[in-house]
Amino acid sequence: MKKSTVLLAWSVALLLCGCRSSKVRISGRFVGNDAKTVYLEQVTPLAQSIIDSTTLDKEGNYRLFLKTAPQSPALYHIIYNGERIPLFLAAGDRPTVSSVGNVVRNYTVAGSEESELLRRFYQPFVTGAQNLDKLALRLSDAGLTEADRKALLEEYTAEYYRIRREQLHFIIENKASLAAVYALYQRLPGDTYLFNGDSDVVYFRTVAEALEQSHPESPYLQSLLAEITRMDARINLSSNIVEAGYPDLEMPDIYGKPIRLSSLTGKVVLLDFWSAELGNSNALNAELKEIYAKYAEANTPFEVYQVAIDTSKPLWITAVQEQRLPWISVSDLRGKASSSLGMYNVQKLPTNFLIDKEGTLVARDIYGKSLEAKLDELTR
Repeated sequence: MKKSTVLLAWSVALLLCGCRSSKVRISGRFVGNDAKTVYLEQVTPLAQSIIDSTTLDKEGNYRLFLKTAPQSPALYHIIYNGERIPLFLAAGDRPTVSSVGNVVRNYTVAGSEESELLRRFYQPFVTGAQNLDKLALRLSDAGLTEADRKALLEEYTAEYYRIRREQLHFIIENKASLAAVYALYQRLPGDTYLFNGDSDVVYFRTVAEALEQSHPESPYLQSLLAEITRMDARINLSSNIVEAGYPDLEMPDIYGKPIRLSSLTGKVVLLDFWSAELGNSNALNAELKEIYAKYAEANTPFEVYQVAIDTSKPLWITAVQEQRLPWISVSDLRGKASSSLGMYNVQKLPTNFLIDKEGTLVARDIYGKSLEAKLDELTR
């Protein structure tokens, strides 16, 4: 076989297997500042660490290298002159990042679509935050007249909501991008939430749904889904605990009908967490069925609200039907991702909670004779 034919076959094989270098090279030029060193910083949920650095040449040119980059874009910072430029980098990228004068306000990006999109959000956001800082500094002047103070407050408020509108507009318009994930977590000075707290979950869910199509393998998608679960749990807890006296739940039964735990107010309720997938439910449910039948005619009604922590609907429904469970059986079919686990701090299965007719949690993990003794007291 000719050498040229071998080389051609090798080249085609490389293309067909989709091989891609795991290295990243970043180059560019920084001018207009006295700083001489440029750093590359890796950003993870737990830490930030410098992984490369270099010195500018006499024209301000530089090169940075990342030896092993992930296949899915991850967040990094270029640090120069005390300022950070955020980038999303993936294996094989060759971006060019340059700036003249003020680093963050003037930097440009080429060769990385996600990083360029991130720049379009980041530069105006930082500029807006700096404007707010300047207005706050002016407001701290003790010599301001009341009229001047009022005017500055109005200017601060207007600027604050202008930045907010732009931030949310960017997130919605670019919901399928990793830049939108970055924008979700940016906060102005003094902010706790993106917009107004509980409704933030709408934006997180919008981005997560789009990323499931555009970046299904990204670790940032999994982080968003976990954050959504936590936010849902917090919303449910804060909105329902006041009215019910305990964290309320609403889940579908085996027929798909949603049933609220608080709909049982006035009854003594055993909230029982279990799993058909664990395979130890027969004996536990058999004992509970005897107790359930014993208190069927009690003066104060007794009910069981049993939550299945499962992911397989057929398996769950089969267990309910084969064991002929006579009480309320529900599941959101999210398994260990169910927000109900966090709301009740469930660390193991089975776990149960006993709620009296006034809606007060009176016992946890109560079984057998101990449960019967407590029911004797509460249902008389």
